[in-house]
Amino acid sequence: MSLASLSAKLIRKTQPSAARSGRALQKGQQTKMAIVDAALGLATQIGLEGLSIGALAEATHMSKSGVFAHFGSRDELQISVVHEYFHRFERDVFSVALREPRGLPRLQALFSNWMKLVAVEIQSGCIFISGAVDFDDRPGPVRDALVSSVQTWLNALLRAVVLAKECGHLPPDADENQIAFEIHGLILALHYEARFLQKPGSIERANTGFAHILARYGVRVPSL
Repeated sequence: MSLASLSAKLIRKTQPSAARSGRALQKGQQTKMAIVDAALGLATQIGLEGLSIGALAEATHMSKSGVFAHFGSRDELQISVVHEYFHRFERDVFSVALREPRGLPRLQALFSNWMKLVAVEIQSGCIFISGAVDFDDRPGPVRDALVSSVQTWLNALLRAVVLAKECGHLPPDADENQIAFEIHGLILALHYEARFLQKPGSIERANTGFAHILARYGVRVPSL
């Protein structure tokens, strides 16, 4: 048999195996994403701290070994949930705002998108906020993943404020760090008032608070 014939025969034998391997890998990834999706839903209810291989196995009607095979440890499971939550947060809040012009329109879009997300999270919960309570004084990879995600978002918010200043939509002497701090503070207060205290009208007050922040710097905008 010639070398060319032998090579062709080997290729024909390995192609089905490679296809099966590819399908198995794709199915494995789909299963893992389905588990992460279920874990995210569970974590919004019981918090990251309450999330475990056993709790997720019970919620998904899978065996502990089946869940463990996809993650290997509780930390890896929790980190996967943090990353997925951040991915959705980035998609729904930040990426949409990037379609708006630089400056005040983009900053307003960021806050508006954030408000829409909070309206949903009032019923489910925010992993960034509950995770900060659970892991604020617990060094480790889960805390690192949370800090990195939150800091990335806050950097994006600060950048939007800086761009608004550079575009002339905020005065030259505006303190961008203070503005970003106050906007973030509105979100934290909103979660506390709306989800924990269950006070009606909290979202409207947060929107008014955002308009007041801008008004203090001479920006005339209607309430969102």
